[in-house]
Amino acid sequence: MISDENAAIAAAEGTRRLDSAALREFVDRRWDDEIVHALTDYIAIPAKSPMFDADWARHGYIDRVVTEAAKWAEVQRVQGLKLEVIRLAGRTPVIFFEAPATRSGSTETIVLYGHLDKQPEFDGWRNDLGPWTPKYLDGKLYGRGGADDGYAIYSSLTALAALDAQGVERPRCVGLIETCEESGSPDLLPYIDVLRERLGDVSLVVCLDSGAGNYDQLWLTTSLRGVVAGSLEVEVLDEGIHSGNSGIVPSSFRIMRRIFERLEDSATGNLLPPNFHCPIPSKRLSEAEATAKILGEEVWKKMPWSCGLDGGSVLPTTTDPTEALLNSTWRPALSVTGAAGLPSLENAGNVLRPRTAFKLSLRLPPLVDALKAMEELKTLLEFDPPYNAKVTFSAEAAAATGWSAPDVAPWLAGALDDASRRHFGADCAYMGQGGTIPLMNVLKEGFPKSQFMVCGVLGPKSNAHGPNEFLHVPYAKKLTATVAEVIAAAP
Repeated sequence: MISDENAAIAAAEGTRRLDSAALREFVDRRWDDEIVHALTDYIAIPAKSPMFDADWARHGYIDRVVTEAAKWAEVQRVQGLKLEVIRLAGRTPVIFFEAPATRSGSTETIVLYGHLDKQPEFDGWRNDLGPWTPKYLDGKLYGRGGADDGYAIYSSLTALAALDAQGVERPRCVGLIETCEESGSPDLLPYIDVLRERLGDVSLVVCLDSGAGNYDQLWLTTSLRGVVAGSLEVEVLDEGIHSGNSGIVPSSFRIMRRIFERLEDSATGNLLPPNFHCPIPSKRLSEAEATAKILGEEVWKKMPWSCGLDGGSVLPTTTDPTEALLNSTWRPALSVTGAAGLPSLENAGNVLRPRTAFKLSLRLPPLVDALKAMEELKTLLEFDPPYNAKVTFSAEAAAATGWSAPDVAPWLAGALDDASRRHFGADCAYMGQGGTIPLMNVLKEGFPKSQFMVCGVLGPKSNAHGPNEFLHVPYAKKLTATVAEVIAAAP
């Protein structure tokens, strides 16, 4: 391995010939002439992740977005680029590309990661917008998946092409673009096993599937929460009966409430099992405090609160920016994301329902083992049910442990700041994210010496997974140029 001092010297020499203004012009032109159009076509395709489209193979939408992305990638002027679509039986496909090193003597590899599968439609889109009806308005490309994370392959290859256009030397780069990330990446590990030798000696992972605290500077993600998801069902009857029998038959909903009391303090949202918590490292506390100073009340004001901030809106769990950041990145939280057994309001008669079922999403702190948490959660929910009701928790197979980044190497910290200043006019900022990217832990375990540049375009109000999701194109252009400069600076 190169020492930090020598790495800094090598990085400086490697970027000396780079013309940042010309790089940015190349990137902007590629986005305007090609990428926005390609992503417009991509958004129109309902390539939902397998968890949300069990017939994905028959529908062909995932294959279609993979084919279109690969077709675009294959004609990019990246020196020595080789690309293939790899398919394992019964699994979603993966795009793998390789661009050999143009720097003499370089032996390490940079992995560029993204995904092409999408979340489902969700309700609440503006009348002039929709998940599969792309619209480019005021620098924002609206529609499902453009920001999360369809742009990644286009941005990554544009960064490499921009360097090669100037003759700027770089290490070997490989791309790994999956199509089941939104399902928890269950298909990815088998592909990693198949590709492990071809990945090479990974020194840097660039992941473009994360967020940004604002659109004014580069943001590096330093941690990700884990997740356990599944369905909790309470059954008390074989069939619905007249509500005149209430008082004899216990409500399945009330039983559900009692079970929730084992798990969560309803007054605060605090998760009660101690094993779902972990100590917050001092470095992450300091990062949260620094981020809070940058963002201030925008940490919570950016949310689309009901009634609006000036109209008696719903209040956040805390108005302290630091505590709000820690709540959403280093503390567990429970959400109900779906329900069954509840008729629509217009079809709800005076009937005692036989069952209530909720889809649960439990976000876990980065250092909590998700598989152990899943086992504890199932035991907690099913043990000694009230009224001897039939209570079943069916966990999804895609439980994923969170991730905390290794310390940022001096060469990477310097490259991030330099590139952020040139393209954003401000230093790089650091923050945790509340979501999960399963691959990060896989790569951290498989390549323990690697550095991580985890970032993305999901800034304020971009609303990934929800209605009115958008890709902030001006930010994406700057991020693409920044990625190129960091790749050029890599030892």
